[in-house]
Amino acid sequence: MVEFVQQYLGSILVGAGVLAVVALIIINAVKDKRSGKSSCGGDCAHCGCCRHAQNNKSSLRHSNTK
Repeated sequence: MVEFVQQYLGSILVGAGVLAVVALIIINAVKDKRSGKSSCGGDCAHCGCCRHAQNNKSSLRHSNTK
């Protein structure tokens, strides 16, 4: 077992570093989500992924067809 660790020590350290960075990113994202921070700018009129914007766009399309 010690020989294995000695042989792959560099890979183990790099893997542990990458794992730590990914864990910190996930922890930060969860903390931001719990505190109410979001990447949404709140401008649903120009948002393509917001379901409220999709509803507004479809209602605008229907109201403009008169």
